[in-house]
Amino acid sequence: MSSVNVLLQMAGSVALLLFGLSLVRSGMDEAFGLRMKMILGFGTQTSPRAFLSGLIATLGLQSSTATALLSASFVKRGMISGKMAQFVLLGANVGTALTALIISTGISEFAPVLILIGYVLRRRKGAIWTGGGHAFIGIGLMLISLSLLEHATAPIRDSTELAAFLPVLHSAPLAALALSAVIAVLCSSSLAAVLLVLSLALPPELAVIMVLGANLGGAVPPVLATTADGPASRRLTTGNLLVRALGCLLAFPFAGQIGHLLETLPFQPTGLAVEAHLIFNLALTVVLWPFVGLIARILLSQLPDEEPIEAEASLWLDETQLGTPLLALTGASREVLAIGDLAERMMIQTLTAFRTNDTSYLAEVVELEQRIDRRQQEVKNYLSRLGAHGTEEERRRAINILDYVINLEHIGDIIDKGLCPDVRKKAGFGLRFSDDGYGELERMFLMTQENLRMAQTVFMTSDREMARKLVELKVDIRNFEKQSSERHLIRLRDGTSASRETSSLHLDILRDLKRINAHAVSVAYPILDEEGLLVESRLRSHGTEA
Repeated sequence: MSSVNVLLQMAGSVALLLFGLSLVRSGMDEAFGLRMKMILGFGTQTSPRAFLSGLIATLGLQSSTATALLSASFVKRGMISGKMAQFVLLGANVGTALTALIISTGISEFAPVLILIGYVLRRRKGAIWTGGGHAFIGIGLMLISLSLLEHATAPIRDSTELAAFLPVLHSAPLAALALSAVIAVLCSSSLAAVLLVLSLALPPELAVIMVLGANLGGAVPPVLATTADGPASRRLTTGNLLVRALGCLLAFPFAGQIGHLLETLPFQPTGLAVEAHLIFNLALTVVLWPFVGLIARILLSQLPDEEPIEAEASLWLDETQLGTPLLALTGASREVLAIGDLAERMMIQTLTAFRTNDTSYLAEVVELEQRIDRRQQEVKNYLSRLGAHGTEEERRRAINILDYVINLEHIGDIIDKGLCPDVRKKAGFGLRFSDDGYGELERMFLMTQENLRMAQTVFMTSDREMARKLVELKVDIRNFEKQSSERHLIRLRDGTSASRETSSLHLDILRDLKRINAHAVSVAYPILDEEGLLVESRLRSHGTEA
């Protein structure tokens, strides 16, 4: 087989591996995207839970890069502290290593069955079924790609050229580490780089060095992706890169001893590269766990938060564009998106006060609510001066903008006049919810905050599929609120003292969060109504059997 043919086969196998990985990631995000986000948002109260949430999320998303970017977005929005996010990424690193372990256990004969299951599932209606189907197909393709990769690299493993090249690479360990790191960066996946190393017949020491390079390179894509983000996001991804670099620095001098030690293990069902990948990340977690707080403080001193810049009121409401309805509506839409960001900031500050019992965070909430009131009134006045100019579609768009900005104003009122007094009462009286009750309320907060972000996206894109998902999430919220209320009453019946002391507070917070979700979801109704996907009433007709 010619060298060009071998390279093409290897490249095709790696491409199939990456495609399968992307299918798993997108499928799991479609099926359980919100739940994955809830795992990260809800599971960061303690360092062990933060570590476990990162591990679980990465096993689901099949990508530590995806987990890192998701965590960075949460840090940026104040939903996760920088210190806890570093624990999340330690868990994500171990999750990637476990993924490599699972994939490389020699179960490629099940690939056709997994693809068949995925094909059947994706033909069913519902995001969970279709997303799960894509994930199964992706896993099947990844297993096939490993078989193809092993077949493609067989001529290389047996070639005299490799036998001659390996001593050169072995004599330049830094070059080997850099080569593996570059492969991981190009693939945006340390998993793909490790599996490629696994497919080659490398000496133990060289295999360990290239696994270290894959780990180092796998931390680079999140850093590149957050270069334009705020300092909080950059601190997280840079910290993850520094942690992996420190681990490589500590392990690099002992690569030979580590490789020979792994060779002596009584069982090697997956190959030395995969085992080295797992052991490296487990050891990194154990060694650096006590120093995560110190690392977070050092990063904060080197990348401090920027001073908040007061947004200019009515930045996008240009009076000179009123004669051109399309431009005026575009400006009004951008202004309303900025108002939605203010509402989300109110949620972030309220949740922080709820978690910490520090009511100083609520001072900003009051000021933000006043800004929302003022700016939504300016939007209404601006659109009222638009007059009767424009097409029917533009007039309908103006009505939709008005509806959404009014709903945002209602959301601000609910947070300011409903949630904030409840949080002040909790902090002022030193009230403590039961562990289950607190967990349910925190999860409801996080679901509401995520729905607000999705509502912003729906308003901006008018995407029908996302609008449908947003309405479906409203049903999930309603069911969760009902179940939480029922579980709270059960705890009251069982005599749980914490539930008895916080009974009205628990139910009031649930009700307010449910109302906020209802206002946020309303942005989807005009889009679905235009497509004829809404019914006028949830009531059964008289002739319908129960």
